Amino acid sequence: MRRRLAHERYKRGWTQRSVAERLAISEVYVRKLEKGAANPGRETMVRFEKLYGVSVYELFDDVFLREL
Repeated sequence: MRRRLAHERYKRGWTQRSVAERLAISEVYVRKLEKGAANPGRETMVRFEKLYGVSVYELFDDVFLREL
């Protein structure tokens, strides 16, 4: 689960539907992204970054795992 992604939505009091409408994506896709069941494309990540004002690296940290 992408906790930071869901947290940013919760702290604004938004539903998954309202986020989907703001980003012009489906509510189902928002749900899958938050659960980690789907990975976003670059454009979608940037749209979330702009919406929440939080870096894509923080919102989708699992996508950017770094090799040790």
